[in-house]
Amino acid sequence: MAIATLAAVNIDCPDPKTLGEFYGDLAGLTLHEQDGFFYLEGENGMMIFLQQVEDYVAPTWPDQERGQQMHLDFRVDDLDEAVEKAERLGATLAAHQPGEFWKVMLDPAGHPFCLAKTS
Repeated sequence: MAIATLAAVNIDCPDPKTLGEFYGDLAGLTLHEQDGFFYLEGENGMMIFLQQVEDYVAPTWPDQERGQQMHLDFRVDDLDEAVEKAERLGATLAAHQPGEFWKVMLDPAGHPFCLAKTS
């Protein structure tokens, strides 16, 4: 029996508002600001907090010189369409792609995230 429920994920970044807008548009989440802090909230109450870090240095992927720092996976119906939309929102396709059923993207702060085709 679980003794805790996952409530939120925190992401370090240089600009919380910009990264919040990116993930909000990508996943249809609502961006909130409270006392200078930005967070996204999904319909199920799960939250993603965006935490500003001075002198932020983006992760390196796939090498682990500076590990991923965090990693989100998103299910999508149409992989090509999702990649195209993510790029329009500011993501870039990672140079290294380890599989064919998902695409590794880099968010505007350099964090890797995956778009994976449903079934």
